[in-house]
Amino acid sequence: MILVADSGSSKTDWLLAIPQQEAQQFRTSGLNPYFLSEKDIVKILQEQAADLIAFAADITEIYFFGAGCSSPDRHEIVSNAISQLFPKAYVSVDSDLLGSAYATCGHEKGLCCVLGTGSNISFFDGEDIHAGQHGLGFVLGDEGSGTWFGKALITDYLYGKMPADIDAKFEAAYHLTREDVIKNVYQKPGGNSYLAAFSRFLSQIRETEYAQKLLHDGLLEFIDTNIKSYPQYNKYKCNFVGSIAYVFADELQELCKVTGVRTGKIIKQPIHDLLQFILERN
Repeated sequence: MILVADSGSSKTDWLLAIPQQEAQQFRTSGLNPYFLSEKDIVKILQEQAADLIAFAADITEIYFFGAGCSSPDRHEIVSNAISQLFPKAYVSVDSDLLGSAYATCGHEKGLCCVLGTGSNISFFDGEDIHAGQHGLGFVLGDEGSGTWFGKALITDYLYGKMPADIDAKFEAAYHLTREDVIKNVYQKPGGNSYLAAFSRFLSQIRETEYAQKLLHDGLLEFIDTNIKSYPQYNKYKCNFVGSIAYVFADELQELCKVTGVRTGKIIKQPIHDLLQFILERN
């Protein structure tokens, strides 16, 4: 059996290919080795993936694509953790950008963007990715991501900059205090996921002038900072993966159109396309 995983900072989707059956899907928390140790990852899998681990004796290959897996030492953290629970399997660990490129570009050249909890971009040459000077994380980067929008919403709320009716809705939904925010962002792990969770509020107020301006500013910042950093960005299709890209696809496509960006696929989760790519490649 072949197991494929697509992991962000918030969640990990697992898809298990079973001969003569439909693939089975599982979900755990995100397994980002920048925030989690090998021991942490093992514990999460033991607690959240018991049904998946039950197949361990039959799984021969595991392909893990994850946020934070862009360097050999981070690869090793994830690989060692998975190998403890799936000792019979060959384990391959690569970045989520490469997985997204496989799922959207296939074997064609193009740009691949991640717009989910965080944001990133790479150029795919048909075989491998060429990362740029991006992916700086939620403190320094993540333009246009769930974290970016969540941070904008919270700071507008705490600074009293939201329109009164939207402020009231936000207050009723979250009952936030300054102390709550400071503790969750600066003192607890997973500050990026905490911030990104507030981006869901944008869907509730999507048609308002306030939300549309926020979406315009965040997505345009991603286009200007990330996509346009590639001199020949308009020569290739630009593909998008992630919940922000998928949910706000209309706003994203309109901005791409007016800025000369050629849009390709926009998908929420790459896992099904990714498994198909791996199976065909094998």
